[in-house]
Amino acid sequence: MNILLTGGRAPAALELARAFHGAGHTVFMAESLRGHLSQPSAAIKANFVVPAPRQEQDAFIIALKKIIEQNQIDLLIPTCEEIFHVAMRRDELPCKVFTESIQKLDQVHNKWNFIVNAADYGLAMPETMLITSLDNLLHAYAHWRELVLKPMYSRFASQTLILPPLREASSTLTLHSNAPWVAQGYIRGKEICTYSICHNGRITAHTAYPSTFTAGQGATIVFQHIDHSAIFNWVKTFVAKNNFTGQIAFDFIQNPEGQIFALECNPRATSGVHLLASHPQFVEAFLNPYLNCIFPIDSNSHMLSAAMLIYGLPTALKKNNVRQWLKTFFASNDVILNYTDPLPFLLQFRSLLAYWKLAREKKISLIEASTFDIEWNGER
Repeated sequence: MNILLTGGRAPAALELARAFHGAGHTVFMAESLRGHLSQPSAAIKANFVVPAPRQEQDAFIIALKKIIEQNQIDLLIPTCEEIFHVAMRRDELPCKVFTESIQKLDQVHNKWNFIVNAADYGLAMPETMLITSLDNLLHAYAHWRELVLKPMYSRFASQTLILPPLREASSTLTLHSNAPWVAQGYIRGKEICTYSICHNGRITAHTAYPSTFTAGQGATIVFQHIDHSAIFNWVKTFVAKNNFTGQIAFDFIQNPEGQIFALECNPRATSGVHLLASHPQFVEAFLNPYLNCIFPIDSNSHMLSAAMLIYGLPTALKKNNVRQWLKTFFASNDVILNYTDPLPFLLQFRSLLAYWKLAREKKISLIEASTFDIEWNGER
């Protein structure tokens, strides 16, 4: 098959390219970031620079249509936040697209919609309030002694406020109905992430992994599979109730009593891809909707070594946790390094430099710069 991937800047996209290439498929990549991480990979037959989905959606879709037609693409798999722009116009694309409609994606990407959706099915969620005014905010602080605040549309917890004093929250939040936030009661415990591949409400691949080291507050950079039946059953129920097709990931918190609560959802590829990619049926999980669910056969620890150096080490120094950082760093395999495909690892700092330049220009964080041209925040 001819496979078109979008979002080549993401390590998950590189992993998918290598997996599909290794399974005998021909892989093409479309990405708006020049010199992106996956660009030099030997797994990719051709790379295409496309317009920025967020700023030039019409031109982006026209470019995808041209790529699909000229290269006889059979399947398009979006990987990053460009998935929302693809989903919005998927009926215009002349091939199969592995994503849900934008309406269904919005039910899980929108943090308030996700809470309401899951609560309707009786699934465990933190108590949550919608915040659109100062009165709402004051009510939340009267209700909880400890809380978390986050924009209704956000990613990587880049704007999340954890246990903020009221004065900080009221001065930080811009509150109106067009830019709402959500407040949740703070739950202490262990953070666990998941990643699943789904077809029509069935899961064909699944993994769960604890979030130990992160880039910023939310982007996990070390991955090691754990078996967690309660979380798997939660995800299985949610996917079935929503008849979901595509890639989907959740962030959970498990309190000291062992109860799990789903915090938010990312309906796209995430780092769980790295834990499943070594399974011989991983690619089939995308292509065969009737495949029995597969789980990682690899129990090793994996990491993004550059992120561990840039983010993990300073955090470990700050928290006096260097011994754990050293143990993790030297016991983990880098997910980008592949000796048969070395260039993405050797040239990865090109894309980091592009993010750094954009972050300086727009006065945003490095993490926010990584999705500046592809993210979607509910705009129609």
